[in-house]
Amino acid sequence: MTSKERAYLRGIAMKMEPTAQVGKNGITDTLLKQIDEQLEAREMIKVSVLQNSDLDAKAVANDIASETNAEIVQVLGFKITLYRVSKKDKIKHLL
Repeated sequence: MTSKERAYLRGIAMKMEPTAQVGKNGITDTLLKQIDEQLEAREMIKVSVLQNSDLDAKAVANDIASETNAEIVQVLGFKITLYRVSKKDKIKHLL
């Protein structure tokens, strides 16, 4: 992903709300499945790392990205933005 593409996606992400949360249990199989399904449907999602989880947002972002084959758009505080090109033809692709 180029820096211009990343900047474009960050602009879109500013208006988005988190659709998944990482809590005390950390990254579970259920959470990964949920994130994978959301990425397939929307291409870009935001994930919130709850403050009571005691996890580092950057480490969580790296783990989720590697498990779901997604790219990290940005990590800002406790919010993670992930992007992955969808295989569905009927959605409007972001890039």
